[in-house]
Amino acid sequence: MVGFMDAVALSAVIGFSIFISLPLVMRGNQDRRRMSFLNAVAIGILIFLIGDVFLDAAGSLYEGSLYGYGSSPVNDFVFAASMAAGFAALFVMGSRRKGGLAPSQLAMVIAIGIAFQNLTEGMLFGALSVGIGFTGAALVVLVGFVFQNSMEGLPIASPFLGAMDGNGRVLAGALFVGGAPTVLGGALGYIYNATIFDLVLYGLAVGTMLYVILPMLRNLLSEPDSGRLGLAYAGVFVGFVLGFAANLL
Repeated sequence: MVGFMDAVALSAVIGFSIFISLPLVMRGNQDRRRMSFLNAVAIGILIFLIGDVFLDAAGSLYEGSLYGYGSSPVNDFVFAASMAAGFAALFVMGSRRKGGLAPSQLAMVIAIGIAFQNLTEGMLFGALSVGIGFTGAALVVLVGFVFQNSMEGLPIASPFLGAMDGNGRVLAGALFVGGAPTVLGGALGYIYNATIFDLVLYGLAVGTMLYVILPMLRNLLSEPDSGRLGLAYAGVFVGFVLGFAANLL
C-alpha cells in the first residue's frame, strides 16, 4: 500500500508534468502552418479528454438498473447540473469581454477547464494508490499519467503560439493552474471517495472543457488559406489519436 505522502508526491509528479510542453511553445517566430497544426492538435487532445472524463462518469450514470439498461435519475441530474454549471461559469467569464478573450485570458480559461479534468484524474490515482504497492503506483505514473499530462500543456499554451514575447510568466501561471489540482485530487482520492462528489467533478470537467474548445475552434476554422485549413483538420485527428494512445498506456 502506498503511503499518503507518497501518493501526494506522485500526484505532484503527474500534475506538474504539464510543464514538459513549455519548451515547445517558448520558441519565437514560428511558422503559421506549424502554429495552425499545433493548435489543431491541442483541440484534438481536448476532444479526447472530454470523452475520457465522460467514460469515467459513465459507470455511475449507466448503472444498468433496468435489466442491464437504464440509468440513475439522481446521478444523471447531478452530472448534468454540474456540466451546465461549468459551461455557464466560463461562458459568463468569456462574454464579459466584447472584443473576445485576449490570449492570456483564453489560456487561463483553458487552464481552468483542464484543472477540473486533472482534479478528477488525481482522485482516480489517489483511490488507485490505496490498493497497490509503491512500485506499481510509480509505474502507473511514469508510463501512463505523465505522458498524458505532458500533452495537456499544449492546449493551454496554444493561444501564445508564435506570440511568446513577454508572456512566459503568464503561461507558466496558467500551466500551474492546470496542473496543480492533480495534487489536491490525489490527496482527496486517497482519503475520500463518493459517487455524487465524483460526478460533480466529472460534470464540471466536461462542461468547462466543452466551452474552451469553442473559441479555439472559431480561431482555427477562420483560416482563409485552404491549405492551412486542411492541415488543421489533420491536426485535430492527430491530437485525438495522441490522447487515445496515451490513455492506452
